Amino acid sequence: MSLTSVSTEPTAAPAPAPAEPAEPAQPAAARSRWAALAVIATATLMLILDGSIVTVAMPAMQSDLGFSPAGLSWVINAYLVPFGALLLLAGRLGDLIGRKKMFLAGIGVFTAASLLAGVATSPAILVAARFLQGVGSAMASAVGLGILITLFTEPRERAKAIGIFSFTGAAGASIGQVLGGVLTDALDWRWIFTINLPIGLAVIALALPLLPADRGRGLKAGADWLGAALVTSGLTLGIYAVVKAEQFGWSSAHTLGLGALAVALVAAFAVRQAKTRSPLVPPRIVRSRSLTGANVVQMLMVAALFSFQTLVALYLQKVLGYGALETGLAMLPAAVIIGVTALGGSARLIARFGERAVLLTGLALLTGVLGLLVRVPATDANYVTDLLPVMLLAAGAGLALPALTSLGMSGVQAEDAGLASGLFNTTQQLGGALGVGVLSTLAAGRTEGALERGSSNAEALTSGYQLAFTVGTGLLVAAFLAALFLLRKPAAR
Repeated sequence: MSLTSVSTEPTAAPAPAPAEPAEPAQPAAARSRWAALAVIATATLMLILDGSIVTVAMPAMQSDLGFSPAGLSWVINAYLVPFGALLLLAGRLGDLIGRKKMFLAGIGVFTAASLLAGVATSPAILVAARFLQGVGSAMASAVGLGILITLFTEPRERAKAIGIFSFTGAAGASIGQVLGGVLTDALDWRWIFTINLPIGLAVIALALPLLPADRGRGLKAGADWLGAALVTSGLTLGIYAVVKAEQFGWSSAHTLGLGALAVALVAAFAVRQAKTRSPLVPPRIVRSRSLTGANVVQMLMVAALFSFQTLVALYLQKVLGYGALETGLAMLPAAVIIGVTALGGSARLIARFGERAVLLTGLALLTGVLGLLVRVPATDANYVTDLLPVMLLAAGAGLALPALTSLGMSGVQAEDAGLASGLFNTTQQLGGALGVGVLSTLAAGRTEGALERGSSNAEALTSGYQLAFTVGTGLLVAAFLAALFLLRKPAAR
């Protein structure tokens, strides 16, 4: 307003006059951007935590509400299925109706569902609340990264902002295990949900003035409802088939039938996008080499890292006899080193060496993490010599995730930021689902065979985990090669 009023004055002689009022506005605008990032990061951390915080509290939930062993798995699955399936649709709708509106609506749904989960009196109510949490999480997560990249356009600032954002995702799961153990042991399992109420309300209150308002392009600019129905139903069936594969078997009619139907629906969606005038996913998005290559690398990397995030925790508890809180504390060095790397060094390294070089370095370190885990002993394991080096090498995640995110979003136009963000989160969830399904099934099969051959329980479990770590190492090597050949080195910075 001050610039406009100066420029319309009849006496326009002093040229520097319009520039003077603008000087103090710059620091304020910068502070506003970083405050908005803090809001997005806090919300993302809350959403990520909720995916892992329940794992240590599930036995308490089972005894309190009377879950059956099969039904207990839906405390996790009811969250994962809508979360993974709705990300792409929510991201595109955010571009059309406004990313700020979608973010606020998602946090509102998630917060209300958390309250419902905290007061649940039966398994059905808790599972329904978890489903609604997954819906709200998808709505907010799908546009968070899109808002971030429109706020930070200068390369060095964007790299630093993405480092902070990536830390919330990389370290959130480990923090969730620690926090879940503390809340469950000290208070009650219901606190892992009700604690989201004040956080969610605070995020909404701060997001209203801090997040930039965007009107979107309107539903007519891309309201392909048939395409939305095809891709959402295809992703839902695909994720459901994967998370239930351990129960039914990978070669069962249930898994193969649902998997084939999911592929058919996604293929029909792809055909639809090539022909419709208002595609949900414009072809220009798929043609972006950096975005497509980054999503391929991310799916492979996340699938591999499931074996670190989850199977290491199982190894600590079931083989070494750690408690829930001890397990969280044992994995805390990984969260700390990821945070230090993502927040303290990734932006500087990216600015100096480029995203591709930093990504390849991070993937190499992560390959060393799973490579070392292949040798974990079944008995007499020493945390300092056998596991602490693994936790420290997890710094690779603090390098790889910010670089990968920056590469994936670098060529995205502002009007497609929400869709690209949703797509990036979708491949992350698909990679996680595949990691859960494939690696846990392989580990369980190897363990069962070892028990039949007369191995002890600890030896059999360790043998299964070692196989999963070996396959995870192979996935990381594939991710490294994909990054090497699909993500070209930029000619000049």
